[in-house]
Amino acid sequence: MENEAASADTTEMTPERRRAMAMKLVERFSLWSGAAGLIPVPFVDLAAVGGVQIQMLRRISQIYDVPFTENRGKSIIAGLAGSMIPASSAMGTASLIKGLPLVGTLVSAIAMPALSAGATYAIGMAFIQHFSSGGTLLDFKPGSYHEFIKAQKEMWRGR
Repeated sequence: MENEAASADTTEMTPERRRAMAMKLVERFSLWSGAAGLIPVPFVDLAAVGGVQIQMLRRISQIYDVPFTENRGKSIIAGLAGSMIPASSAMGTASLIKGLPLVGTLVSAIAMPALSAGATYAIGMAFIQHFSSGGTLLDFKPGSYHEFIKAQKEMWRGR
């Protein structure tokens, strides 16, 4: 009986269903990342956004049955952030501006959530693309996804 239930779950997990589940997950974590960008303390917001992204990667890995290790996940997220230098430096600047009284808080309250959500969305979509083509965390090369991530960020901005 247990084997029948397990095999029924496996047969229902089509590539289309995996992708739909993963995309829904990425959208939800992007919103959480935007909320983390509202944290008013400089660099604490960046740590929170990074934590959201790691958790998102863990969950996408589960959907695609890809083994996940937190250390590898952190290094990959850092590598992707490095390949998105303009966005990641803008996030750092927006976070740092929070230290300025009133004006800094207002400016970063608008910029940081949008940048955080967009970066998280682009990263999530890159991993969906990578995992759906049979990739793993071990063979992920951030530089290979530079143009893809750029396109995903543009799609997010258009939303």
